[in-house]
Amino acid sequence: MHPSENRHVMKILTVSHFYEDHGGGIERIAAQLCRQFARDGHKPAWAASDADPPPRTVTQAIPLRCVDPIEASTGLPMPIPGPSAVRSLARAIGNNDFVVVHDALYLTSVVALILAKMRGKPVVLIQHIAEIPFASNVKRRLMRLANFIVARPMMRAADRLVFISSDVRREMLGDPARRNSMLLYYGVDTSIFHRDDPRNRCPVRIRHGLPADEKVALFVGRFVEKKGISVIEAIARHRPDLHIAMVGNGPVRPESWDLPNVHILGPQSQQTIAELYGAADLLLLPSVGEGYPLVIQEAMACALPVVCGDQSARADPCAARWLRGVDINLADPAGSALRCVTAIDGLDRNPDDCAEMALYAEKTYSWPTMARAIVLSLSGSIESAEHATGSCQPV
Repeated sequence: MHPSENRHVMKILTVSHFYEDHGGGIERIAAQLCRQFARDGHKPAWAASDADPPPRTVTQAIPLRCVDPIEASTGLPMPIPGPSAVRSLARAIGNNDFVVVHDALYLTSVVALILAKMRGKPVVLIQHIAEIPFASNVKRRLMRLANFIVARPMMRAADRLVFISSDVRREMLGDPARRNSMLLYYGVDTSIFHRDDPRNRCPVRIRHGLPADEKVALFVGRFVEKKGISVIEAIARHRPDLHIAMVGNGPVRPESWDLPNVHILGPQSQQTIAELYGAADLLLLPSVGEGYPLVIQEAMACALPVVCGDQSARADPCAARWLRGVDINLADPAGSALRCVTAIDGLDRNPDDCAEMALYAEKTYSWPTMARAIVLSLSGSIESAEHATGSCQPV
């Protein structure tokens, strides 16, 4: 479906906890979908916390006045909308045809769904994660309670439910599933993320202060507990011969480890991250409770081997053969680190396998497919969206 083929231009409101500049995966997905809605001829709007500058690439940005008292200390983002934010969100919902809500547990998501129901506007809920197995028993119990009290009622109330991981869908809906849903994988911008010329590998490493001839594992993500930062520290201490390049930022400060084989590169542009995928030996992402992080699919498109948490490795059953899944237990970072090291040492960077993986990612992970399936699911049934896109997998 190209813009010229649209029978009706839809006004689509996206609601997420933050804008793209915050640096998290969900925000990046929201931004990509907004851009794709616009390319398809629709009119996207995006409401999110005003903690970061709104994007310039969306038809209309609606910054919401929020406070976020706990993220800096805990790494858990939870912007709390004030009265003016609720009023802005209500007006935005009234001015749009339907609402795309990213993840159930954020207060911005809860308020948006309630307001949409009050105004009779259809809601698509994209559920990115299930339960996060924190190291702390208290956090685990609170997460379980929040899913029971908030996430599951939100999923029941949504008009359309989208999952980005078969494992997350199974955990949240059971097996067999208790209601219909769509499984839509994130897209990859293959104009940026693709196989690079091997001759660029050394210059990129030198530019970022990485060793030219030693093994380099690349981490891309927020420096927070659920990303397995404690496991990365344990790996770096156990294997001083393995260099770990860390792209991102967050409340955890890897600089405090004072380890010469850990290289903090900070936040980077998408183009630079793509170059680093081409220069590294593997992507290392020992995260938990995440579904299918976008960086895994981007690394695959760049033909970079991946060592990740076992839940993420199962997210796309067809891709599982290329991903080295590891049992990650945040309460046991030393044991998790040893399992990661075993997986890293067992990697075989076979050029044919890597090329096949990159080709699979290029053909399978598509922003147009995901965006168009969301729109089609509201104009018809889940089954009609599946037929039109060829990628939805209703249950």
